[in-house]
Amino acid sequence: MKKKFKCEIDCANCAAKVEEAVKKLEGVNDAKVNFLTQKFTLDADDGRFEDILQQAIAVGKKIEPDFSVAL
Repeated sequence: MKKKFKCEIDCANCAAKVEEAVKKLEGVNDAKVNFLTQKFTLDADDGRFEDILQQAIAVGKKIEPDFSVAL
């Protein structure tokens, strides 16, 4: 399942770090964090999508405390 969300992230470097970390989560097929458009795209296993999404948000907040995703 692939979904796009509005997100808030403060810098392009942070966006790249969050993207890289989310891609390493189990069940994630692909992830994109776009600083310019403030968009977060997550492609993950259908059956566990909500759980993976919450993990991705938690990982993002560890890297960039101001990272947020509008659900």
